[in-house]
Amino acid sequence: MKISNADRAEVLVHALPYIQKYHGKTVVIKYGGSAMLSEELQNAVIEDICLMSQVGIKVVLVHGGGPEISRTLKKLGKETEFRNGLRVTDKETVDVAQMVLAGKVGKNLVNLINNKGGRAIGLCGIDGKMIEARMKNPELGLGHVGNIVTIRTQPVTDLLNCGYIPVVSGLGYDDECNVYNINADTVAAELAGKLEAEGLISVTDESGVLYDKDDPSTLISHLSMRTAKRLIAEGIIAGGMIPKAECCMEALRAGVRKVFIIDGRVPHSILMELLTDEGLGTMFTKN
Repeated sequence: MKISNADRAEVLVHALPYIQKYHGKTVVIKYGGSAMLSEELQNAVIEDICLMSQVGIKVVLVHGGGPEISRTLKKLGKETEFRNGLRVTDKETVDVAQMVLAGKVGKNLVNLINNKGGRAIGLCGIDGKMIEARMKNPELGLGHVGNIVTIRTQPVTDLLNCGYIPVVSGLGYDDECNVYNINADTVAAELAGKLEAEGLISVTDESGVLYDKDDPSTLISHLSMRTAKRLIAEGIIAGGMIPKAECCMEALRAGVRKVFIIDGRVPHSILMELLTDEGLGTMFTKN
């Protein structure tokens, strides 16, 4: 589609108030789901992130990589077991998770950002003793699946202050040199809170929160924490959307001003949510 110069100018003028609003502020983006699997969509996400950084927004990218971990385990001939929706992570599996998240997935994202004109450096929670963790639900026998004990933000803030985009993998450590795989939504929410971020954007493979999970037209564009809790109790927010919604509310309690769940299957969904009146996903706020 050809866009006229007048249309380009109109778009920039419309976006200016939003750019001014977020200039110099921190926005944490959690990136996962099928938006990571499509090269076209991945390029659109990276272009959004680079543009945000170029106009003075401090962007932190926290990424998942569960499907890539599963594929790598399959290639190695190792079965993947889940309990209560969580991957059982023995020593061999956490070694693979570390290799995939902090290595392949994280470095690929860093490379893409750098090639699109951004400046990115990859981190995982082990670097700079950033994320201290402990075993999650030991009674379930999940192994090296972690809960966050402490997040130290200095490695991230140092990079932001030097103009870099930190690309963070959800790994943690303990004092006995154990490594833990930590849910990326949880890492993004707690990190956003610690950074006192202006916003947290969760880029998923869902439209947002729906009244009817089978009807995209029932998208709920704005949710307060009170309403979100009610919808969970009523079973309207259900399944895999529950932990996403709970992470959104945790981020709000930690001081993040606005939290968004958006559909990464839509090209440039981040910019549409952040720099337009309408947006396209679900925005969570305290009140």
